[in-house]
Amino acid sequence: MLTDPRLTAEVELTVPFHDADPMGVVWHGNYFRYFEIAREALMNQLNYGYREMRESGYVWPVVDAKIKYRAPVLFEQKIRIRATIEEFENRLKIAYQVFDAASGEKTTAGYTIQVAVSKETQEMSFVCPDILFERMGVKP
Repeated sequence: MLTDPRLTAEVELTVPFHDADPMGVVWHGNYFRYFEIAREALMNQLNYGYREMRESGYVWPVVDAKIKYRAPVLFEQKIRIRATIEEFENRLKIAYQVFDAASGEKTTAGYTIQVAVSKETQEMSFVCPDILFERMGVKP
């Protein structure tokens, strides 16, 4: 796994009532939204957020995702979501970890995989575009 701190971002949030079921447990689908919040923070940190992606001529759809639960997250719980870029040569794989903000206990892990698709040709790129490498500060 990469350890460059520029390739990791963390966000903290408090679980709102509308993310939980009547028992106060977060609905599974909301974890993807939490991942998205952390992914957006990470990409903005690299100055390659959604606006910059579009301006560079690419869209980056998520083509695969996975979540593994370890402990439930509850209404009003403060959580930290860490996003780390794990792969970036031919796809963008971001790993996520969700922690209880108070105890530091890991509650959830997962990943998303995105691919670059040219806005002009609508074709998937089989290698990440140079703009991603440039923003990450690495050489292809």
